[in-house]
Amino acid sequence: MKLYKRKLHDPAPLGQADPYMMKASNGKYYIYATGPSGPQLYSSDSLMEGWEYRGCCLDMTGQKNCWAPCVVELGGKYYMYYSSMDEDDEDEHGQTMRVAVSDSPEGEFRLVKNLLPPFSIDPHAVVTPSGMYFFYCVNEYEAERVGTVIMCDKMTDPLTLEGNPVCVIRPTLDEEIYQRDRFKEGQHWHTIEGAFYFCVGNTHYLMYSGACHQNPTYFIGYSVAHGAPDADLRTLDWKKYPDDNTYSPLLSKNDFIEGMGHNSVIFDNGKCYIVYHGRDYGSEAFRNDSGIPEDTRSARIDEMKIDGDVLSVEPTR
Repeated sequence: MKLYKRKLHDPAPLGQADPYMMKASNGKYYIYATGPSGPQLYSSDSLMEGWEYRGCCLDMTGQKNCWAPCVVELGGKYYMYYSSMDEDDEDEHGQTMRVAVSDSPEGEFRLVKNLLPPFSIDPHAVVTPSGMYFFYCVNEYEAERVGTVIMCDKMTDPLTLEGNPVCVIRPTLDEEIYQRDRFKEGQHWHTIEGAFYFCVGNTHYLMYSGACHQNPTYFIGYSVAHGAPDADLRTLDWKKYPDDNTYSPLLSKNDFIEGMGHNSVIFDNGKCYIVYHGRDYGSEAFRNDSGIPEDTRSARIDEMKIDGDVLSVEPTR
């Protein structure tokens, strides 16, 4: 179900790609989404309705093309993890992982430091009984299936990585190919990105997106690991569900939505919900009044059922 209901002469962008939802200590719900001029902010007093566009919530001085913001509330501060490019950079491989801080979930967030060198994208910072962990994506060039992989490192504080990352998910399927012959003939580029972690009891889930959002096989999948809630997330034995060699998407294109991917998860009133982006079928070619292509992947929400290792979702309109 679409979360944001557009209004006449609405200043909000058409899409809310890579939506990250959180409920802050003030009782409000927030969505942070990718934006070329900065992270988009939406807020509501209710999970399912009443969403309002609040504009850009980050001081983007010297930066452009903010991707996949993730916000964590700790000790009365709000930490935004995201990637962006320097404003004079023309290569998307210049995407650099950064952290910004604000006293409010609505910002204005201000850059504090760079966390990782380029190319580094799609953060998810989580606090567990054993500490704070950081999932992110980088390129891997020497693997059998070259492409983007998901890494996990521990954080010594909200601004500092320990510096001992491990790869927790990497490509294993042809359906995860982003582009064939991308950088050289015969070398197909794979993409695993958009990590989101959560834990229920002794079962750990790590969700991700595979392939390119314009490809028919683009999907949301997940890996499962078993261990105590206070386990070091880097040492868990992560396994794709149902296995490394089976294409079994949790969400992928259907008769009315395509481009379903890059999700977050929120628990509310005893239920679990998945928040993800998707396009109305056939809407990808839209151009704005200036003739510039505009992303139409909109934020959507559906209930997600959890049954042991098995997650299930029935997409709604």
